[in-house]
Order: sequence, then C-alpha cells, then structure tokens
Amino acid sequence: MSPLPRFGRIADGPPAPAGGGESFATLLAAGGARVERIASLAQADPPGAWYDQPGDEFVLLLQGAARLGFAGGEERALAPGDWVVIPAGCRHRVAWTDPARETLWLAVHLPPIAGRGAIADQ
Repeated sequence: MSPLPRFGRIADGPPAPAGGGESFATLLAAGGARVERIASLAQADPPGAWYDQPGDEFVLLLQGAARLGFAGGEERALAPGDWVVIPAGCRHRVAWTDPARETLWLAVHLPPIAGRGAIADQ
C-alpha cells in the first residue's frame, strides 16, 4: 500500500500564547530538514539573545507584521509575502511582532552541509 498524502491549513495550527510569545508546530521533518509553522504575538527576543543556527533557514511571513534584527545592528521589517533566506551562522533575532494581531510564519530549516558554512549566492 502506498503512503497517503497529508493535508492541512496553515491557519489551523496552535495559536500564539494570549499574553504574547510564540507557538511552534512541525509540519514535516525528513532528511535533517524541518518545515515549521510559527505563530507569534507581541514577540521580541531579549536584547543580546541571538539565533545562530548550523543550517540555512528560509522564512516566509504569511500574516501579520514583524521585524528581524541581525548582528551589526541592521533590522528589517517584514510584511505578508516577504521572505528571507538566513544563511547558517548568521546571527539573528525576532526584534518585534505585531502586538494587536497574530503573526504567522513558515520556516524551512535545512540541515548543515559539511564543509559549507552558508548558502551560495544564486
């Protein structure tokens, strides 16, 4: 018997905590990669707290509004439809998400590639 497809709706995942923060749901994990749904509300990582991941990450903002901060002081605002590829080793943080409306993200985390620290320019 062949495997059956799975279906879902991105809006049907767990909500962000009512008082603010984030909820995470893994939609698919295989071969060291992970596809994740993230719901945020009034989320901001503490100043000086950084994500520094061993693999590249693709992030698509689906709903709401957010700002990502990067080491060196740059901040970038994101609106629905905006995406970013964050290379392995690029220190980043969630600087702000909308406190009035849930922000939905789709994140694809790729596994580290031996001998390569970041994505190639395309």
